[in-house]
Amino acid sequence: MHSKTILIVDDEAPVRDMLRIALEMADYRCLEAENAQTAHALVIDEKPDLVLLDWMLPDVSGVELARRLKRDELTSSLPIIMLTAKGEEDHKIKGLETGADDYITKPFSPRELVARLKAVLRRTGPSAPEEPLTAGGLVLDPISHRVTINGQPVDMGPTEFRLLTFFLSHQERAYTRTQLLDHVWGGNVYVEERTVDVHIRRLRKALTIDGHERYIQTVRGTGYRFSVQTVERV
Repeated sequence: MHSKTILIVDDEAPVRDMLRIALEMADYRCLEAENAQTAHALVIDEKPDLVLLDWMLPDVSGVELARRLKRDELTSSLPIIMLTAKGEEDHKIKGLETGADDYITKPFSPRELVARLKAVLRRTGPSAPEEPLTAGGLVLDPISHRVTINGQPVDMGPTEFRLLTFFLSHQERAYTRTQLLDHVWGGNVYVEERTVDVHIRRLRKALTIDGHERYIQTVRGTGYRFSVQTVERV
């Protein structure tokens, strides 16, 4: 099996060199871009398996490039890890809400980078179930990777798709954020529990057709549950 291809997008050549060396030592093939325009062209032409994207870029910001990639049907499933020197909570949430699959604050060790990259690639891989999963007009087909609600197509990112797959496979049971991280994110110790809340919000937003977002229920003091049963708010 050929090695995965990683696109490194950073305007600082020394940073790109450091990232490339670390990834090549871990047997990844690397592409490099110093700005958003070059990065977008490489995504279309080379179809990398993952993008390491710096928050600050000279022409178009990394956040804006992430939004563009996630809006485009051809690149919406491409995993993205944001790299930034900004460590505040609001920056992390903003990065995740653009569609990024993970967020790494500089400085970080090559070992941490490779571990988190492997985790993202692992959890954005093929889903295990093959038969369509259904609930109250909601249909998820893991083979075609399509989701519909009463026949209408639903657009969502790869992490939300995996989260919905897990929920549909484990209906009517409450899960803590830690349990969801273990099952959906593959036990990646670097992902924070707050990440679950971000992706739950994004999943609910995707399921607003005919009110299906109500199936993703918050269980006070525990976490989340998927249920087609109506529950009274306490």
